[in-house]
Amino acid sequence: MNAPTMARFFRSSAVLRCARSKLICESSFISHRCLSTSPLLQDDKKSFGTKQVQFIKSLFDKSDFGPYEIQKESHSSQLSDKETVYEIQFHAVKPEDMEEYLKQFSRFQELMHEKKTGAHLVGSFTVEIGDQDEAIHIWEYKGGYPVLNNATEIYRTDQDFIKYRTNRNKMLRYRKNQILLPFNFWPAPVPREGKNIYEMRSYTLKPGSMIEWSNCWAKGLRYRQENDEVAVCGLFTDLGDLFTVHHMWGYKDLQTRKETREMAWSKPGWDECVAYTVPLIRHMKSRILIPTPFSPVQ
Repeated sequence: MNAPTMARFFRSSAVLRCARSKLICESSFISHRCLSTSPLLQDDKKSFGTKQVQFIKSLFDKSDFGPYEIQKESHSSQLSDKETVYEIQFHAVKPEDMEEYLKQFSRFQELMHEKKTGAHLVGSFTVEIGDQDEAIHIWEYKGGYPVLNNATEIYRTDQDFIKYRTNRNKMLRYRKNQILLPFNFWPAPVPREGKNIYEMRSYTLKPGSMIEWSNCWAKGLRYRQENDEVAVCGLFTDLGDLFTVHHMWGYKDLQTRKETREMAWSKPGWDECVAYTVPLIRHMKSRILIPTPFSPVQ
């Protein structure tokens, strides 16, 4: 770059710096004036502050809830009228220990009865299709939470149960449980004989949609019961993974399941049940279960 070109470059840079400095000064002056002396903007600030107070007040003003209906009763008390709670246990067993695990669990459920815990085994299964090497046990506590509390206390303190847990835990990869209530329109689970398979369909619903789900299924269950399948139980969680529903169905085999489910679609009304309930679901899962030899449900 020669000398004249460099001179022009520095002159241009100086002009730009001056212009920039002038703009900043003017902006600062305007900003200062707006914040300090403008009566119009001062009035706007007061108006904005008043609106803020009114908005916050409306959050706590009952009359401003508008068309929203306030629920005055828990969905558990609306959907379940039985003084019975259920527990579902999910045990992921090490593959090499499944046989020994089932042997020990068979003895464990006998002890639960012998020690008068109040817990009644409804069904015991292993997963055939779904999460492999998983065992699922369903317990019933007639009398509700007082009976569950009593059974839990015995289970925690009895030496036989402590010894059982020590051995069992070595055979597990993970475990979890849920406390559930029965839908009042579903039949109660009862012992079954014969060689059957079972499908547990588990749904995680959107919070606040449980009552709508129940209303739809109270009608939809009629269409399913007309087919060659058994509605074993319908439960929803009260403790554990909330807004979770389990429907359990019994079939002779997988082919029977296929035919009976297809038959349901031929019944007017079943399609409406599906159309209304699908938007309520966040997640769903299906398992095919095989009863254990000691399960009351076969």
